[in-house]
Amino acid sequence: MGVRLSFAHRGRRRSGMKLMYRLQLSFALLLLCILAIAAVVIYPLMLDTLVEGQRKEMRDQATAMMPLMTVPAMPAAPVTPAEKITVEQEKLQSAFPAGGKTDAVWIEPNERVLYSTLSPVKTQEWVELWKRDANFRNVMWQGESDKYIVEAVSYPAASVSVRNAATLIMSTPLSKIKSMQLALFKRMMIILTVGGIAAYGLSMLMAKRLVTPLAKLSKELEKVGSLRFSEVRLIRTDGEIGEVAQGVYKLAHELNVYHTSQKQFFQNASHELKTPLMAIQGYAEGIRDGVFAGESASKGLDVIISECDRLKSIVNEMILLAKLESEEGIFKPDPINVEDLINETVERINPLYVSRGLTIQTSVPSGLREGLTIRADRAKLLQAMLNIAGNAARYAAKNVRINVTADDGGIAIEIADDGEGIPEALLPQLFHRFVKGKDGETGLGLAISRVIVERSGGQISARNLPSGGAAFVMSFPKA
Repeated sequence: MGVRLSFAHRGRRRSGMKLMYRLQLSFALLLLCILAIAAVVIYPLMLDTLVEGQRKEMRDQATAMMPLMTVPAMPAAPVTPAEKITVEQEKLQSAFPAGGKTDAVWIEPNERVLYSTLSPVKTQEWVELWKRDANFRNVMWQGESDKYIVEAVSYPAASVSVRNAATLIMSTPLSKIKSMQLALFKRMMIILTVGGIAAYGLSMLMAKRLVTPLAKLSKELEKVGSLRFSEVRLIRTDGEIGEVAQGVYKLAHELNVYHTSQKQFFQNASHELKTPLMAIQGYAEGIRDGVFAGESASKGLDVIISECDRLKSIVNEMILLAKLESEEGIFKPDPINVEDLINETVERINPLYVSRGLTIQTSVPSGLREGLTIRADRAKLLQAMLNIAGNAARYAAKNVRINVTADDGGIAIEIADDGEGIPEALLPQLFHRFVKGKDGETGLGLAISRVIVERSGGQISARNLPSGGAAFVMSFPKA
């Protein structure tokens, strides 16, 4: 199944766009959208801002011209270069030069033009527009070839009655403002584009820092998918991706241990099942063919029965181990007093010890009976205790000790013997399936004990004692 998953994963990589390319495309589209929105929204707002700014500038100019326009009336004069220009008109011409950004026309109520920066034709056009919109309800006038931004201010003049006033009309062609708008917009778009390119480059660097470890992690996951757990390397990076990489590495290590133990399990299981089956087959064929007769045949039948019992024991323990590891409802935890559990273990195992000339000693803290309570399945935990105590009896020289210690962290049960100890090479795999010492039986007892202890919320470990012998320690949290 792992290989098929790996092929499917590779197929998805080939058919889909790589993450880095998707990020690049996403960032590029985002920048284009930002530039487009900026163009659509800012461009008309810029025109409104420039128009309002121009109107304010014209109003400020009109305010500045107020002292000049309250002097005694100037003689009316057609606006032609050949005409004599008065001193006041020279001042107006200095303030509003012909061809400047702002044009000005000073008109009396009798339609006489006192001053104009426009040509005579344009001036007459403005007079007509002024007559149609004398109250200046419109901020823009439509000329023959362009629109004009208009600002008008009325001032009293000596040449007219006090009930009338001369009007200073200032205007700027909208085309000039639009030219300014376009120039500013181009500059703004250049700045935005340069900033966008810089942001795009920075985002790509950041994306590369994120995607590179992800790409490496993807390759390591391919190894997991193809069951090459031992080849998985640790991808060193920081942040959440680093945590995921650590998790993948630990997962691969655990899967490698499990996969190796599974292969060893099948190899050992086939060997353990094959040995009694070969003995059964050999004696059965010998009895059938007359090789064994009389007392030899009787001994052969005894061997067959013994091997059948051994085979049954192996199968039963394999089934039990499989159930303990996979079935949830098989455990029924209840509060258990550790002292009672040890006493029952001693009662059950004592005949075996007596038959082998061994003694068993127990040490339980006095006065702590109420505090020596754990939560576990009593029958199964008793089986684990019997397995470990029986294992100790197999290797002990004279004595086995069961010690109980308790602290705030929990309760520990230690079963120690005074034998030769456990070979150092065997310690790391001691609780795996079919791992056994020189006098071991099925090699499943300690594996079953490990699962029972772990399913009870505890931990089990083994070590060699400095004085000789081995010690098995089971640690449980207090109930």
